[in-house]
Amino acid sequence: MNAAGKPEWVVREDAGLPVLIALYLRQTLGVRSPDELPHLRHVPALTPPDDDDHAVLERQWRAFWAMTVEPQAHPSPVPLDLVDGFEMLIALPTEGFDELRAAIAPHGPDAVAYARVANERYRATAHVGTGTSYRAYASAIAQHERQIGRRAHSFELNIQVLPLTQRGVWWIGSLTIAVTDGLRGDVVAFDKAIGPVIADIA
Repeated sequence: MNAAGKPEWVVREDAGLPVLIALYLRQTLGVRSPDELPHLRHVPALTPPDDDDHAVLERQWRAFWAMTVEPQAHPSPVPLDLVDGFEMLIALPTEGFDELRAAIAPHGPDAVAYARVANERYRATAHVGTGTSYRAYASAIAQHERQIGRRAHSFELNIQVLPLTQRGVWWIGSLTIAVTDGLRGDVVAFDKAIGPVIADIA
């Protein structure tokens, strides 16, 4: 972040438990969207049935996904209620999500366990709190500023570092990207991959 009176930028990086759980459920329920986002590693993927019931499930999951990734941008119009089996990590609107609530209920313990292991692995390798993450983005922003000959515009970016089956970067919200954990751990490759993202928003 820059000094007062100058453009500011905020980058938040995590392997969020709710996001990991939502993607775990996406695979175990056979949800297709978001089509471009690869699957999580080591999670069984159900072949989705092509029927009206599954279409309802997909629609409800997409709304749940949007609320999970960027809750401030996608608030629920009705109160939220915690889902049994998911500790305090997953809540669904009290109306309009009965099918999804019933479908995910059997997967709670496995989904939470998977998410906790993935989150702990991220925290063990990300040097959380050491400033390493900050320096990675500061370097990319400085390089962008040199290329365009001006200060970067103020921006906010959220990054989810996920154990995906393919290496890359994907937009999963208006202010949020997903990055493969393997790519995030490769300093040179990550600098190259994050450059176009910074150029888009700064």
